[in-house]
Amino acid sequence: MRIIFHGENAASFSSGFADLVGPQADIRILPDVLGVGADQRAYADADVIIGTKFGASLPVPARLKLFHVPGAGYDAVDLGLLPASASVCNCFGHEQAIAEYVMSALLARSIPLADADQRLRRGDWAYWAGSPERVHGEIAGKTIGLLGFGHIGKAIARRAKAFEMQVHVANRSAVPTSDLVDRAFTLDRLDAFWGSADAIIVSVPLTEETRGIVGAAAFAAMKPDAVIVNVGRGPTIDETALFEALKGGRIGGAIIDTWYQYPGPDQAETLPSKQPFHELSNVLMTPHMSGWTSGTIRRRQQTMADNIKRCFSGSSLENVVRAGMS
Repeated sequence: MRIIFHGENAASFSSGFADLVGPQADIRILPDVLGVGADQRAYADADVIIGTKFGASLPVPARLKLFHVPGAGYDAVDLGLLPASASVCNCFGHEQAIAEYVMSALLARSIPLADADQRLRRGDWAYWAGSPERVHGEIAGKTIGLLGFGHIGKAIARRAKAFEMQVHVANRSAVPTSDLVDRAFTLDRLDAFWGSADAIIVSVPLTEETRGIVGAAAFAAMKPDAVIVNVGRGPTIDETALFEALKGGRIGGAIIDTWYQYPGPDQAETLPSKQPFHELSNVLMTPHMSGWTSGTIRRRQQTMADNIKRCFSGSSLENVVRAGMS
């Protein structure tokens, strides 16, 4: 079987992959921008492509059996242009890492470890116990609002409960209350959801329904000290509305890991938005790193290898985005 890892992101999963799929695998790693000749032919002849994008600029892989996205999001894959015979799958395995990122970011807002360390190195006992003026916060008893209750939302909810937080969920399909969920909303009740939580975590995928789902009206309905965290896709939050809400102090702050502008082959360094978020002191900016851990890579490698073996043995695939037509 001919397996192509297309692009830098996909290539991150290639080390040791042959050991998972077996000696019958002919594995090639191709750059994001395919060279003429050999690269183009290798892509077109692939049985399996592992990649994050597909469109009209790429050769049509006529014999393709499986296109596997090495992550959850497949919005950069034009499903209509892939051969109808090819199945399309994605994979998760990042929810543990993202949940840890969310909790650590929320904890950092309440427990100023880095600032306390820096101050004490200068002899400044700014947070010393014993005076009400020097207290810091805690997250126990606060309410976390989860916009989206898939793999990521569930993983965050489990950890939030361990910290004795209240968990509110807004989801397209109804979510019953449980030991994990204290209150649930459907998407037609978002007005009530926005104002119910101290921290709103956005983890929904990017679709036409969710594009800009968090906009000016949402920020107007949130608590004035609320923090919003985006670990889903950047455009699920309206870019301008978010900047204005932060700049004007309408909400307490933001923790943003997924953005509006990303580096490309011709521009390795770029700011992540047309808005100057980097000038604001109430936003924590990270470069789409929340789910990128060695554990995520290991779990996704196993998912993709298992699916490739299932594909060639005629077994049912997991995480099917689109089933191939025989």
